[in-house]
Amino acid sequence: MLNTTVNITINDKKFEVENGITILEAAKRANIHIPTLCHFEGKKPIGACRICLVEVKGAKDPVAACSTPVGENMQISTRGRELRLARKGVIELLLSEHNGECPTCSRNSDCELKALAEEHGVKDLPYSGEKKGGKIDDTTWGLYRDSSKCIHCRRCIEVCNGVQGVSSISAQFRGFKTQIGPAFAADLDEVTCVQCGQCAAVCPVGAISEQSEIESVLSELENPKKYVVVQTAPAVRVALGEEFSYPVGTSVTGKMVSALKELGFNAVFDTNFTADLTIIEEGTELLTRLKDSIVDKKDKKSPALPMFTSCSPGWIQYVEHFYPDFIKNISTCKSPQQMFGALAKTYYANKIGVNPADMVVVSIMPCTAKKAEARREEMFSSGYQDVDYVLTTRELARMIKQSSIDFQSLPDSQMDSPLGFSSGAADIFGNSGGVMEAAIRTAYELVTGKELPVKNLHLAEVAGLKGIKEASLTITGCKDEWKFFENVTLKVAVAHGLENAKELIEKIKKGDLSYHFIEVMTCPGGCIGGGGQPRFTDNHTREKRIAALYREDEGKKIRKSHDNPDIEKLYKEFLGKPLGNLSHKLLHTHYHKRERV
Repeated sequence: MLNTTVNITINDKKFEVENGITILEAAKRANIHIPTLCHFEGKKPIGACRICLVEVKGAKDPVAACSTPVGENMQISTRGRELRLARKGVIELLLSEHNGECPTCSRNSDCELKALAEEHGVKDLPYSGEKKGGKIDDTTWGLYRDSSKCIHCRRCIEVCNGVQGVSSISAQFRGFKTQIGPAFAADLDEVTCVQCGQCAAVCPVGAISEQSEIESVLSELENPKKYVVVQTAPAVRVALGEEFSYPVGTSVTGKMVSALKELGFNAVFDTNFTADLTIIEEGTELLTRLKDSIVDKKDKKSPALPMFTSCSPGWIQYVEHFYPDFIKNISTCKSPQQMFGALAKTYYANKIGVNPADMVVVSIMPCTAKKAEARREEMFSSGYQDVDYVLTTRELARMIKQSSIDFQSLPDSQMDSPLGFSSGAADIFGNSGGVMEAAIRTAYELVTGKELPVKNLHLAEVAGLKGIKEASLTITGCKDEWKFFENVTLKVAVAHGLENAKELIEKIKKGDLSYHFIEVMTCPGGCIGGGGQPRFTDNHTREKRIAALYREDEGKKIRKSHDNPDIEKLYKEFLGKPLGNLSHKLLHTHYHKRERV
């Protein structure tokens, strides 16, 4: 029988570790640092960078820690002159082909290659000669590529293929001519790319980043004729602090609001407000579809069910490209970002007497795909482009630093009214399972008149970082008008990461699985792991950010979207009712099939 653990030594210290894990994993668990550039958590190692070289007693040459499994009585050394020189030599070779414009590179302050060069004492480059030609690709709204900075670590390939299942990036050509990018050296707008930005999130250098809109936003702020408002997504407030030396998982909501006011925004609002609104509209839509299925005796495989969430724009593009037959299953609700833009330029603009043509709506998002979403042709329901600019969490941090704002010394400020108040349910929109939990909190109470009967309002089955999560809930004690739901078992599922979503859809297509409601988030962990968040996002970081969002939720007096008094006021003063005519015009949309390339 195979032993479940093995005994090893690392730098003369003894450890008992799980049999079969790699040396890199074993060292990490022992808090021993081994540098690496190509390693990708949870995926098969490729050993591309060779930075993680270690010595193993009995081995002829140093081995790659990321791809070498541990064995019984293995003696490992991560130190020594020969190892230092070997790693330094690898770094020098990488730098010899890298377009190292460090002073002007957007990754200047968090470049992993630069950090390793400093760590290993690289002061000059002994290798000279021809460098590979570079290519700038700025053809998409979300992403910017500079191939001259690429070091061929292949992280972007691994995340695009293995995690997201999109496969828009691969290795092209061979040897010195190798390029990492779309096939045939095409631009991203010529291939099937959902602009999720996970490639930018894992790139260790400045080869892939978000399309920056900082200068455009600053120009609008400096224009006295413009009234500029900003909305901030829940995942931003629990990650922004990392850019200012706060521990991972620190919520900096109040300081973030103060910083935005210092930057000159006329009003600072919360995307959480329209997250609550999304729950009301999406929850009503779900109940309507369920009613059609139950009362009208429609087949359980009716096109109306299962209903998928529509908050994640990368997921929407994925369905449009890969599974167009499921477009009809997606909720017609716009994302909270887009609902906010439509309301800002109608309801809010009218309230304060500002011409919507003079109003600029800026979003702070953890996501690069949100930049593309804002430009969709369907997102002009206010009569104008509903959301004008989208900045990532990283871009906001750069704006704050450029403006010489001492973030840590800022006081805590409150969001403005009337689009700034939200429930705790809206906070958890930022993590995988949060939209599902928020929706069920409201839907269950609307139907039964009672709170969701789970501990602390948390539906534990849909929480956490498992790729696909399932839960079921039998509804009892329904109100008279909802008696047709009595004893109905609501079946739900949650997936994060598009490869997991693909697995779920394929099983549904085959008839292996049946659900009523499914939440899908494009990025691993949900928005807290978005393509625009501070780098580098591993599971430890995701867990800390998720915990911070749950604390935000639990710290609020109002924790259910339908209890938000400002949402009630919005319907009374403006929208009328959920799924009403005005709601359909401003808050709902449609999607369409896209060709795969």
